[in-house]
Amino acid sequence: QVQLVESGGGLVQAGGSLRLSCAASGSIFLLNDMAWYRQAPGKERDLVARIYSGGGTNYADSVKGRFTISRDNAKNTVYLQMSSLKVEDTAVYYCYVTHRNNWGYEYAYWGQGTQVTVSS
Repeated sequence: QVQLVESGGGLVQAGGSLRLSCAASGSIFLLNDMAWYRQAPGKERDLVARIYSGGGTNYADSVKGRFTISRDNAKNTVYLQMSSLKVEDTAVYYCYVTHRNNWGYEYAYWGQGTQVTVSS
């Protein structure tokens, strides 16, 4: 089992910055993809950014050039640096990881979510 603990959400004014962190713990063998999703009220949960085990990344068009995803494999942690925040970035942000156990089976895990609110 893998547990995810997110931190770094909060209230910020438009144009400001926040950094989200998500630390994985438990019986970790190999973390593969790590990602951040977000869900605004009344909307579906959408991918914000993903980082692969090899370091490659992809981003939603709406956050390209403003958000940066990174990972620290030694700390089993993924980060999301958010800059030039807009009101429309307001949402609950969820951490997502895929973990391969020592038997070769891969499972997906979600964090509990952290609220990001951007005020105008």
